[in-house]
Amino acid sequence: MTRRALLALGVTVVVTGGLLAVAQAETQGPTRSVAVTTPDGVRISAQEWGNSQGPEILLIHGFSQSHLSWLRQVRSDLAREFRMVTYDARGHGYSDKPAAPEYYKDARRWADEVQAVIDQVGLRKPVLVGWSYGGRIINDYLLNHGSGRIAGINFVAATAKSDPALFGPGLRFLRPMSQGDLATNIEATVGFLKACTAKPLPREEFEMMLAFNMLTPPVVRGHMGGRPAPYEEMLKSLRVPVLVTHGTEDQLVLVGMGRYTAATVPGAKLSVYDGIGHAPFWEDAARFNRELAEFVRVAHGR
Repeated sequence: MTRRALLALGVTVVVTGGLLAVAQAETQGPTRSVAVTTPDGVRISAQEWGNSQGPEILLIHGFSQSHLSWLRQVRSDLAREFRMVTYDARGHGYSDKPAAPEYYKDARRWADEVQAVIDQVGLRKPVLVGWSYGGRIINDYLLNHGSGRIAGINFVAATAKSDPALFGPGLRFLRPMSQGDLATNIEATVGFLKACTAKPLPREEFEMMLAFNMLTPPVVRGHMGGRPAPYEEMLKSLRVPVLVTHGTEDQLVLVGMGRYTAATVPGAKLSVYDGIGHAPFWEDAARFNRELAEFVRVAHGR
């Protein structure tokens, strides 16, 4: 058996263990699940957590991730105070995965997906929290729908500009992650996940994340790349509260991106996490949750 075959077999075992962890996570699941249908007919899996009467937070995950990325928020003390909604973006998790490129290349479709979740879950005026590619999705939403239906935005290690100088070495894994060869795909996904945190994750956490990352087909990953980011003028015009969260050790989206966003949006607050990588909400959940709670209270006038 070749090294590549052994790698695929070994990681398949890991993924199987991770899927069991995902199943266990779902047993401690949301208070409500909602099937959302977008204007272009994509079925989106959305979940509601926490205090149904509390200020609203809509959490949008990143590239190749899932709603389970937010477990350290939805299962924390935040649930006592806030109504939190997560969803699997198109091509991810339990949502539909159309293969045609137009479902991912068109910014309007990403924007309409967010609006569909807001409308069909019944959110009144949420704070949007976008991690990495989720920040790009928020920017697509703002370009197409404006900020009138939201209370504020938390950009978390988020993309706001197509400047190669603002991206790190971890992006080298994205191209092989879109390859159809299983061994190549798995190996690249493992490397990508390792690049997401400054310190290695415990085995069970890593296996769970690898499992739900592998639910995103290679073709979907490939279609998500190469989109323009014409956001600067829109960001300059924002008049809602904005918090920018970024780790100094981010190897995917460099901290300079966070500094750029905070400098571009009028009145934005920048929170830099020393020694933290691409996933501050997971790596330092206590601080992230505290700062998010404070931000949401202010955004909702509390």
